[in-house]
Amino acid sequence: MPAMVGAQMPTTELGLGMFRIETEVAFTDQDRQLGLMNRKSMPLQHGMVFVFTQDARHCMWMKNTLLPLSVAFLDDKGRILNIEDMLPQTEDSHCAAGPARYALEMNQGWFRERGFKVGDAVRGIERLPAGR
Repeated sequence: MPAMVGAQMPTTELGLGMFRIETEVAFTDQDRQLGLMNRKSMPLQHGMVFVFTQDARHCMWMKNTLLPLSVAFLDDKGRILNIEDMLPQTEDSHCAAGPARYALEMNQGWFRERGFKVGDAVRGIERLPAGR
């Protein structure tokens, strides 16, 4: 189960390839709505994982988000369905290519620069709480 960090969202460690990723876990409606809004920076190996209540073609946007991000939409097993780059402070929809249970946001280019692609699996998904 993810650890709580003060009044912030809980955190947990995920893995992709040889990389460890410290992630904040957005699993409530309120946390998913807030996401990474109003943040000015994010450490390199950090991200945010969004946990949805059901598999669907979920979409993300960047309203009030100051950082350029990349989002990987993941199925219920943690496999990457697609990766989208998102520009700061835009309201463009970036949607999953198929039924997704999770979305992992990282600094823009993080997945591409490390060679990750559709079908690669994120480790540690089974430790995430169910979305609510």
